[in-house]
Amino acid sequence: MLRHSNCSGTTAAGSGSADASSCNANALRTADWLSFAAAPTFAVMAVLTGLLDGPQDMLCAAAGDASGLTGMVPMYALMSAFHSAPWLRLISSWRRSAHRA
Repeated sequence: MLRHSNCSGTTAAGSGSADASSCNANALRTADWLSFAAAPTFAVMAVLTGLLDGPQDMLCAAAGDASGLTGMVPMYALMSAFHSAPWLRLISSWRRSAHRA
């Protein structure tokens, strides 16, 4: 039978206690890696929306006072840019380690 921790102090298959610091470390590692998913996801959504739903956005942008930042494509592009910090930190750390070697 598999034993896994549910991070509440007991294990799912039997008695015992889970190590809270290990549980927190695992959660933080998972959150770190999950943060890398946002920017590429929004970038793909921007491209797909631009390719598949472009004419609808163009009709809305044809209004006289419409801003260039309206519509889903700019929103997804901005969301991708705002969520790019984890990637920028990773690239920066790679460059620093390459310069040291």
